[in-house]
Amino acid sequence: MIIERLKSLRGKLETRTLVLLVALIGAPSLFLSIADEVAEGETAALDRRLLLALRSPGDPSDPLGPRWFEESMRDITALGGFTVVTLLTIVATLLLVFHQRRREALIFVGTVILAYASSEVLKAFYDRDRPMIVAHGSIVYSQSFPSGHSTAAAATFLTLATVLASVESTRRTKALIYALAITAMVAVGVSRVYLGVHWPTDVLAGWALGATWALAAWIVLVISQPKRA
Repeated sequence: MIIERLKSLRGKLETRTLVLLVALIGAPSLFLSIADEVAEGETAALDRRLLLALRSPGDPSDPLGPRWFEESMRDITALGGFTVVTLLTIVATLLLVFHQRRREALIFVGTVILAYASSEVLKAFYDRDRPMIVAHGSIVYSQSFPSGHSTAAAATFLTLATVLASVESTRRTKALIYALAITAMVAVGVSRVYLGVHWPTDVLAGWALGATWALAAWIVLVISQPKRA
């Protein structure tokens, strides 16, 4: 049954979808490659240089830009936090259930939970310390690699975009949905580095991990789609 659905999926893939699929398949490899470089200390110099590039010259405690911008970055970083992601997941799941989209709801909430769990397990495994060369602009209480906010943002926003796009008929609307999801994901990751609570490679690894779960959700969504009579 699964093989038949995969064959059907292969026949339906458009060029753009195939390119996206190939790109997302590389996400787990990208994560493992980054993790390997981080473990060997190969990224330390680059991480430090990029982190300091977002700070005022000669004053690592002062992020670039006015105070209102720094506060805005805290608002943005909250989009990938546990509270906002949990509320978004609950609301989106209930809406999907109310619209008789129970399969999509289950896939979405399962992906978010697995993304969070994998992030916490990997944090404990790699046990990387947070950046200490700059002042933290946000409270932290766990290890650094991979970024949990970036992982959650990528998995949540990309998976939700996939679910929403699956019920849309126009390409323009689909493109808008994905553009908004990617923008939110990138903004959360950048805010983590700007606030000094993550190394850039933590964020890149988080994006890769979250995208991996989004890919898995996309595949399950397509394979489990009911056959049309």
